[in-house]
Amino acid sequence: MAAAFATFRRFRDLLTRRLTASTNLGLSLRPMSASAQEEASKASPEEAPGHSYESLRVTAAQKHVLHVQLNRPEKRNAMNKAFWREMVVCFNKIAEDSDCRVVVISGAGKMFTSGIDLMDMASDLLQPAGDDTARISWHLHSLITRYQETFSVIEKCPKPVIAAIHGGCIGGGVDLITACDIRYSTQDSFFQVKEVDIGLAADVGTLQRLPKVIGNQSLVNELAYTARKMMADEALESGLVSRLFPDKETMLDAAFTLAAEISSKSPVAVQSTKINLIYSRDHSVTESLNYMKSWNMSMLQTKDVMKSVQAAIEKKALKTITFSKL
Repeated sequence: MAAAFATFRRFRDLLTRRLTASTNLGLSLRPMSASAQEEASKASPEEAPGHSYESLRVTAAQKHVLHVQLNRPEKRNAMNKAFWREMVVCFNKIAEDSDCRVVVISGAGKMFTSGIDLMDMASDLLQPAGDDTARISWHLHSLITRYQETFSVIEKCPKPVIAAIHGGCIGGGVDLITACDIRYSTQDSFFQVKEVDIGLAADVGTLQRLPKVIGNQSLVNELAYTARKMMADEALESGLVSRLFPDKETMLDAAFTLAAEISSKSPVAVQSTKINLIYSRDHSVTESLNYMKSWNMSMLQTKDVMKSVQAAIEKKALKTITFSKL
């Protein structure tokens, strides 16, 4: 145990030196200036009821749309222990929120996220509980399962989630955005599957979802093996993001406009579509068609169909139609 503790201390000291120094990886943890933090605070609307977190800020951006921000700008939105726990709580609440129809997720401050907070998480990774190999492995299995749920909960949430990415999206950030439904980014953004640089394989979603998102296994392998930066133009070309914007403000405006458009439609139709798209991604065409039949045999009985058809006949915008909460 003494040797393990000494190893941990050496690793901690090494991290302290590396993470407090300026690097070309976008991982500097220097705090924002007071003026920048004040400006960010003034621009923020009030916190949504029932959503009080240490690492996240959730606000009602507009009717039926919630804005979830990674909210540790002074730490470049590094993912600490609170984040891994609070994301699950947050999105489970959103899944049950009948008034919410769409979510926009973004990062506060200068970048989307610098990835895992190694200083905060080192004890879990380097000193896992357990008296022997079997017990340590059992503990790590449970720990990784919980961390995987942090991003799987986004995919399980039936409400569409739009990721609005600016600056760096590193390590766990890629795990997060690949679990989202739609991805917008700024022209200065970049993406890194960073895990190999800290001696491990990505284990919370990137290796499973990224190949299906961009459909280019060779490119995925290159990114995962080298941890090189994928710049915004390449991300657009590969299909990782669907649109680029000159700055964060313009991107967020577009994301909220898109969210408003989606939220104006039948929540039965939209949420059914998300659930079936994800099912189809992971199953054969035949299996997915059978699942769709079983799904729509009940969902087609919604009143939303008649309301939507009537609006089309009368040439009314769907935003003028009132759909029941779901």
